[in-house]
Amino acid sequence: MRVHFVLHESFEAPGTYLDWAQTRGHEISMTKVYQSEQLPQTADAIDFLIVMGGPQSPDPDLEAFPYYHPEEEIKLIRSALSKDRYILGICLGAQLLSQAYGAQYEPSPEREIGNYPIELTAEGLKDQHLQHLGEQLVVGHWHGDMPGLIQGAQVLATSQGCPRQIVRFSPKHYAFQAHLELTHELVELLIAAEGREALLAQSQCHPFIQTPEEILHYHYAEMNEKLGAFLDSLTESTSSTSAE
Repeated sequence: MRVHFVLHESFEAPGTYLDWAQTRGHEISMTKVYQSEQLPQTADAIDFLIVMGGPQSPDPDLEAFPYYHPEEEIKLIRSALSKDRYILGICLGAQLLSQAYGAQYEPSPEREIGNYPIELTAEGLKDQHLQHLGEQLVVGHWHGDMPGLIQGAQVLATSQGCPRQIVRFSPKHYAFQAHLELTHELVELLIAAEGREALLAQSQCHPFIQTPEEILHYHYAEMNEKLGAFLDSLTESTSSTSAE
């Protein structure tokens, strides 16, 4: 399988998503947007498109991020949609996926930074690829916005601070606002990018922002393993269905 990653910042690395692709022996390619690399014009050479997070929003901001062109990413996502490829959007990528579907991203009711539980909805509990998550799971968060919804999109998981943590747009297209790919190493990068003092100050006035010490205290292995199980289930079951 040809897996292509769209990376918006060096500190928003693919983590467990990349580990999974390497372990499964998939062919891996990347576009590092932050290095002004050009996106593929189409998804012809992509089987699984994974669009990662970043500090940006789906709106262009050439002054702050001159290398970031969301309209080009949405074009690539729509090419993948038209070819029925697997698509997974994480954080900013989740919002871009919703935009590609014609929805409008929105501010989350609360900014979330740290490790907080998500709870599967009734629809989420029925999703065959999320069975291993259980009713509730503590996962990583680092966001202020959330994906939009269209008719037919299913909200599969929520949190106290955000009502759209996992959204399924189609059997092959999922939006993850949460970060199940995080490791201690990646969290250190995110904390450094945010600024320890800034993060500490935010934690004192926002109910769903943890201190750097609280964030680093969490053990990420279980979350990472369950993400790998989701990816296996998604690609194996839909591949079998397509083959039939």
